[in-house]
Amino acid sequence: MESFLSRYRNLSVLLLLLVGQLLLLAYQVKTNQDVRLIRLWAVTAVTPVARMIEWTRAGVIGAWENVFVLGDVRAENKKLKRDLAELRLKNQLLAAELQMADRVKALSEFRTQIPSKTIAARIIGTGTGANARTVYVDRGSVEGVKRGMAAITDKGIVGKVVAAYPTASLVQLITEHGSVAGVISQKNRVRGTLKGQGAATVIVDYIRNEEKVEPGEWFYTSGTDRIFPRGLPAGRVKMVREGRGGKEVVVEPSGFDSGLEEMLIVLDGVHGAVPDADTPPSPEISILPPPPDTAPAQPARQSSSEPGAAAAPVKEFNTDADRLLEKYRRIGESQGIVLGTTKVRVPDFNRPPAPAAPKPAEPKPDAAPPPEPAAKQ
Repeated sequence: MESFLSRYRNLSVLLLLLVGQLLLLAYQVKTNQDVRLIRLWAVTAVTPVARMIEWTRAGVIGAWENVFVLGDVRAENKKLKRDLAELRLKNQLLAAELQMADRVKALSEFRTQIPSKTIAARIIGTGTGANARTVYVDRGSVEGVKRGMAAITDKGIVGKVVAAYPTASLVQLITEHGSVAGVISQKNRVRGTLKGQGAATVIVDYIRNEEKVEPGEWFYTSGTDRIFPRGLPAGRVKMVREGRGGKEVVVEPSGFDSGLEEMLIVLDGVHGAVPDADTPPSPEISILPPPPDTAPAQPARQSSSEPGAAAAPVKEFNTDADRLLEKYRRIGESQGIVLGTTKVRVPDFNRPPAPAAPKPAEPKPDAAPPPEPAAKQ
């Protein structure tokens, strides 16, 4: 080194002077951001070294934490995530079971309220095809299911059995093409034929334009198809308009409102009555019974023999409608059912009515006393 400096002494001195001059200029000169040039050079030269040192330090510390510090925490975090996923799955299963229990309870209550003999069935499969509207249920001919029997829920009709196997049956839904059911409107008593169209809604055909059908009106089964018993809900009118061959009535089936997982197969149907329009079709609506009759009582007839005794008023049935209403009332009373209440249960009108109470006999007028015999002269 000394030989190099002694040999190139003048050049070395010149280089030292140039470097010193550059450092002095760098110290004096500033950039447009008011930063000295020497500081800029120093930072630029030191930054790669500092970055390498920091990367090495972070890698060593991260490896240390992963191996010794965070190892247990990561394992616990994975376990908690796994437990959370299991709890979510159990929650979904419990929610599904709760919904199924509610549906089964509603079907059981409905089954006890209708006079028809039914058997509960659960859907176990669907028909082939993308738009198939047929389902398989877990009841077959062994349990008494036959082809042509009706399938219903507590909300309304859903279809009919088209094939009965020993342990299963094929049910054609009411929304399938070719499905029909005789229906009658609740308010205006308009009769028609409910037909499936392969969609979520159905239509009611064979209604004349002059017949009155209102949106929101309920249709009930009329029993004319010999499949569905009379008096079961079929659906609510969604749209009504006049057409060339008759009214176009679109109905939303009520049997699919709560989803279709379980149903009742009608083994022995009993016709019921179509509720009046002012009677709410849903059992969830509660109304008070009608108030007692507040009309002034008619004066009682008095017999000629006992002026102070009042005879009980006798109700007379002068028309066929009055006699039919009295017959239905006696049928309901014989089965413990009061007509006009909000219960879904309807009486079995096929049973004979209770015998009518005998009319009280009207008192006969007192006989005139026999004439006295004439005195002998």
